[in-house]
Amino acid sequence: MNNLLIAGGIGVAFGCALECAGLGDPPKLARQFYLRDFTVLKVMLSAMLTAMLGAFWGGRLGMFDSAAFYVPDTYLLPQLLGGMVFGLGFVLSGLCPGTSCVALASGRIEGAATMLGLFAGVLLVGLAFPAIEAFYRSTPYGSLTLERLTGLPYGAMVALVTVVAVSVLAWIAKCEAGR
Repeated sequence: MNNLLIAGGIGVAFGCALECAGLGDPPKLARQFYLRDFTVLKVMLSAMLTAMLGAFWGGRLGMFDSAAFYVPDTYLLPQLLGGMVFGLGFVLSGLCPGTSCVALASGRIEGAATMLGLFAGVLLVGLAFPAIEAFYRSTPYGSLTLERLTGLPYGAMVALVTVVAVSVLAWIAKCEAGR
């Protein structure tokens, strides 16, 4: 029960952070696709960087065994198709699953509509699963990680991703300062 309360608290805190950043507002999210507002990229890059560095250093400092983290298997073609459907839904609604929850909690009708679409999509895939199961399980690659793909050690990948992410954030700051 404590784990559920902790997870719920983290989810609420993340939702509050998204709302404070304005990410429950579909037009603001859509401006990311037109390269007019980089808030989404800044928030998500910062969140991913924080999680990656927390996992890396938490493991190195013995706070937990990061090798025990679950990495789901990759099924290339079904996940590419799923990503395209996800992206299309994101562009059409201006919201992703997380930001649609934030929009709904903020009282925005777009959030309710997007959540309804998400649940309808999950229901349709569930009902159609027997017919699409062979495709769903096609092109298995096991657990793909950057470390496995590149052959670089875990620490080197963490350093490389950190440098790239910080460089992108610095580039965004420079672009925004020039406006």
